[in-house]
Amino acid sequence: MKLKTIVTFLYLCISLLAFLSLDCEPEVWISFSLSFIVITSIAYYHLNIENNFSPFLTSFAIFNYLFFFIAPIFQISSINDFNPTFENDLVYSTSSVIITNFLIIVFNIIFFFSYLYFRQRKQAMAESIKFEANSNYNTPLVVLAILFFSFIILYINYDYIINNIFESVYAVSKESTSSLLLRKKFLFFVPLGGVVVAFNYLKRKGKININTVVIFISFIIFLALLFFFKNIFTEKRNTLGPIYITLIYLFFPKWLNSNAKFFLFLFLSMVVAFPLLSTLTHIDASLNQIVENPILIYESFIRFGSISGAFESLHYDAFSNIMATIEYVSANGVTWGYQFLGVCLFFVPRSFWTTKPISSGELIGDYLMETTPRTFTNLSNAIVSEGYINLGFLGVIFMAIILAYFIVKFMQWHRSGDYLKEFIAFYFAIHLIFLLRGDLTNGFSYFVGPLLSVYFLPKILIKTLK
Repeated sequence: MKLKTIVTFLYLCISLLAFLSLDCEPEVWISFSLSFIVITSIAYYHLNIENNFSPFLTSFAIFNYLFFFIAPIFQISSINDFNPTFENDLVYSTSSVIITNFLIIVFNIIFFFSYLYFRQRKQAMAESIKFEANSNYNTPLVVLAILFFSFIILYINYDYIINNIFESVYAVSKESTSSLLLRKKFLFFVPLGGVVVAFNYLKRKGKININTVVIFISFIIFLALLFFFKNIFTEKRNTLGPIYITLIYLFFPKWLNSNAKFFLFLFLSMVVAFPLLSTLTHIDASLNQIVENPILIYESFIRFGSISGAFESLHYDAFSNIMATIEYVSANGVTWGYQFLGVCLFFVPRSFWTTKPISSGELIGDYLMETTPRTFTNLSNAIVSEGYINLGFLGVIFMAIILAYFIVKFMQWHRSGDYLKEFIAFYFAIHLIFLLRGDLTNGFSYFVGPLLSVYFLPKILIKTLK
């Protein structure tokens, strides 16, 4: 109860400060107030009524609170007559802000009631299902097979990784999207699957023998390989966050195994830690440049280090990009599911599918380049605007229902008694923040790779080497 009180106190204090800082028209203030009521109602249900641990609803509530309430309030408060634009160079418009808040409110309400419906339905179905503990899933042979694959991946990609470490993660890559997805989102995640399998084996075995010694050594090697593949010099934080937060949950589950604990952890991480980490994860320089000129870290801290500065940056542009999507649809009409098609078939190379749609973030970025003085098109595109650009208002409702369904599906995985399903489900709960921020093409494709390497690859090896 004390922890819930602390969470509630922090939540309300920061919300009050945000409202006090909001300098805008009364109708805009009312629209944010209504949106805040909906978001807070979801958070209240999650913390005080929902009995089962649900990291998914935590991520959903935190994302909405930060990206659709706190961040746009900071951004609107910084807008003035000399610079009446958001960070994406979109001109501030009272009507656009109100319409955006309306779509967010509708999306959240539909999502929440769909979540309750699917959750109740899946719970009723799950009562008649008995999940068997997968004690026979962990074998030394499976661990050694994953280790063998990991060494092959290291051998083939060693020079590639070294080059990545000594280049800025924001350097323009000449590598094809398909190759990047294969390497970074599938192959380089294989050691993570090894970590999960090895750790679960060691946790179950109480006595020391030759198998446990071999598995322990393999476990240490997996961790070293994972850190070599996935670190602040090779990846952005939207990849590092899910990996290392999920590992915290794997190694120390009691730290995060309740809604209040996880809500507080994620709340502090997103409000304080991640904005400050922008100093390193968003520094536009290579390791060599940092070593030669350490002042680059200080300059990056000045740009991103302050919490308010982070919320006013393009990293929290989800709200204004929904506004841009509304403007795009008003000028060009909806795509009638064409963007969804590109999401579902992301794995098809553009060389084979010459008319393959670009991601929605890039599409809106191209539109803004034509209408504003911007110089790049790599934008986020929140899941709300993904629905809107495809099917208009009906698309917003559709996306809310689909999202609720899959979240409840992963809730089943998390409670299935299968340690691999539990791990990848928790990973999805963290990745959900990136998926909600969008765009959907990247959010979806970036999850498929880890799903294949961390869940399906070990499963295939378990069944093959049984």
